[in-house]
Amino acid sequence: MFRETIDRLEEELKELQRRLTVDIPKELNTAAALGDLSENAEYHAAKDKKKMTESRLSLLKSRIRDLKNIDFTKISKTRAGLGSLVTIEDLDTGEEKTWQLVLADDVDVEAGRISLQAPIGRALMGREEDDEVSVVLPAGKKNFLINRVVTIHERGLA
Repeated sequence: MFRETIDRLEEELKELQRRLTVDIPKELNTAAALGDLSENAEYHAAKDKKKMTESRLSLLKSRIRDLKNIDFTKISKTRAGLGSLVTIEDLDTGEEKTWQLVLADDVDVEAGRISLQAPIGRALMGREEDDEVSVVLPAGKKNFLINRVVTIHERGLA
């Protein structure tokens, strides 16, 4: 689960490093050749692109380091947490939905992956089967019953 995320972020990191060492210097040289740098929009745009790329590189390096340092032993083996599959039932409609609790890098609502920071994700953290949770959503307050929790350990992903 996390290996795929790390691989994806490392690929982006490589591409940004390539841009920073190959593409952006070419853009800067081309723009500088146009003359007066104080009024050179192309030069200023390339400098801004360089700053944004450096900033994204720094963020990616930090994120990759954080992902590699996740201590799976600190994730509950009995309660909903990172990587858990949680099946909830809407107490108003009876509709069931299964969510996988993931980090922000892996969110895909269509695939049933929600962030731990999302309102439902926060409400489910640390809960177990048969717990009732209330969640304030943009559409209003919803009440759910947790029908099933399959932790990251039970899934063999830790």
